[in-house]
Amino acid sequence: MIERINPPELVRPSGFAHAVVATGRMVFLAGQTALDADGRIVPGGLVVQFERALQNLLVALRTAGGAPEHLAQLTIYIVDMDDYRARAREIGAVWQRLVGRQYPATAGIGVARLWDVEALVELQGSAVLPADDGAAEG
Repeated sequence: MIERINPPELVRPSGFAHAVVATGRMVFLAGQTALDADGRIVPGGLVVQFERALQNLLVALRTAGGAPEHLAQLTIYIVDMDDYRARAREIGAVWQRLVGRQYPATAGIGVARLWDVEALVELQGSAVLPADDGAAEG
């Protein structure tokens, strides 16, 4: 259902796939920040916020019937790119603990700020779920 493509002509990817080919039902996941259940950004810095934002994204995905391995595409909006790069190993450890070693096609984009001024990172993605045999098309 999902095939990750990493051409040998391109640099070996670390923490992302160069391309993803997938067939099935599409799920589009809204951007998620480190909001808690009360609508407040969790304190604790970038790694803590990345973990909460990823957990929030995975909750939305699971509620839609998917699982982490169904993630096909991820965009990460980053307020402080230097801090993100400095903490890449810690962020990677969070990813591997929550998702595993399969990576979607990913882009990291530096931004001046996010909707909530306290937010340091936002994750938005799409997933492809196995096709429902009995689902109506359209």
